[in-house]
Amino acid sequence: MVTRWEYVTTPLMIHTTQAILNNWGSEGWELVQVVQGPEGGLVAYLKRPVEEVSA
Repeated sequence: MVTRWEYVTTPLMIHTTQAILNNWGSEGWELVQVVQGPEGGLVAYLKRPVEEVSA
């Protein structure tokens, strides 16, 4: 069985980075990467497995 993923990006504010990431992590999201955004801020890329729906 192949794992299917969903992805999300979110801006990170330097003074609340831990709270933002802990919030996403509590919902099952895993941090993949942090990059500098087009306006100079930080952007986090997160992923989590898609739950398969039984028919």
